Amino acid sequence: MSTHADSKPWTVPALADAKREGRRLVMLTAYDNSFARVLDANGVDLVLIGDSLGMVVQGHDSTLPVTVDDIVYHTRAVARGLNRALLVSDLPFQSDATPERALDAAIALLQAGAEMVKLEGAGHKLEVIRFLAERDIPVCAHLGLTPQSVLKFGGYRVQGRDEAAAARLREEARAVAEAGAQLLVLECVPSSLAAAITADLAIPTIGIGAGPGCDGQVLVLHDFLGLDTGHRRPKFVKDFLAEGGSVAGAVRAYADAVRSGAFPDDAHSY
Repeated sequence: MSTHADSKPWTVPALADAKREGRRLVMLTAYDNSFARVLDANGVDLVLIGDSLGMVVQGHDSTLPVTVDDIVYHTRAVARGLNRALLVSDLPFQSDATPERALDAAIALLQAGAEMVKLEGAGHKLEVIRFLAERDIPVCAHLGLTPQSVLKFGGYRVQGRDEAAAARLREEARAVAEAGAQLLVLECVPSSLAAAITADLAIPTIGIGAGPGCDGQVLVLHDFLGLDTGHRRPKFVKDFLAEGGSVAGAVRAYADAVRSGAFPDDAHSY
């Protein structure tokens, strides 16, 4: 394992350092204090309070019902369990509809313990990213399959498959970085496109169903542990609990696989 990953606490500037030095970033979601402690102690660099909690914790069919108060509650719980991992919290559905609304939500999340906020999309969100970045709020962008757009997409589908869509995603990725995002999640994007976007940008990329060419990887905790959440299991998910033998062992196996480049392989990519 990386000695950096096991020692000093992560900071936002350290993410860019990791990309320059070719060190892969390990990210998982968490929603409570106990799991946060396990992730923090076993090699995870970034912990995400994802609005995925709406589906895997609350039992909804999408992330749309999740509120800022929900994310704040889980952020507080997880923050108390972390010593070295960087905590990123989602801005839930329409909390970032305007720069002012996004600022109010981001303040609540940072005051609860988050060190960065994540928002989905480009377009009018570029103004939001710029507005937050100018106010010293670190932003993680999220492109590709953006779950808050599930109604527009008509389901959860791989994005950027055709040439025009791929070109649009590459342009959006450049735009969010130029607007001030310091990290970018790429979800359900063809591996070759994700690798090209990663090469385009100075900021790190984190893949989920985006192949091995990203600067890091993230999985939803419940998927990573092979739990039945009542939802279809995505192709990119691997059950690391079966390999690791315990939750701590699963986290270590995942962290090692990400850092070595063994995960994701072709079977877990598009």
